Amino acid sequence: QLQASGGGLVQVGGSLRLSCATSTRIIGIKAMRWYRQAPGKEREWVATIAPNGSVNYVDSVKGRFSISRDRAKRTLYLQMNTLEPEDTAVYSCNIDTVYGTCWGQGTLVTVSS
Repeated sequence: QLQASGGGLVQVGGSLRLSCATSTRIIGIKAMRWYRQAPGKEREWVATIAPNGSVNYVDSVKGRFSISRDRAKRTLYLQMNTLEPEDTAVYSCNIDTVYGTCWGQGTLVTVSS
């Protein structure tokens, strides 16, 4: 139901935009989030956007990443700028609703130095 895309190989300082598209309209949304899991590490929350548009980020990406959504396209985005090797991870999208939580498959981001 959720399809993440946009990952790839990028050099340090580069940019990528991740997308997470929903195949159907999802109702009762409480929040939409991006998570990431680096090799050998626990999954980490990255960013949240609420239905009212308010956003929050983990400290390590503040000022570099931007979460947004396009309601008409049913798509969640994560714009990632000034990428660092520490950003290398599998990024996954998550939609939290009043009925439960949906996860999208991950997309791999590799930042080379």
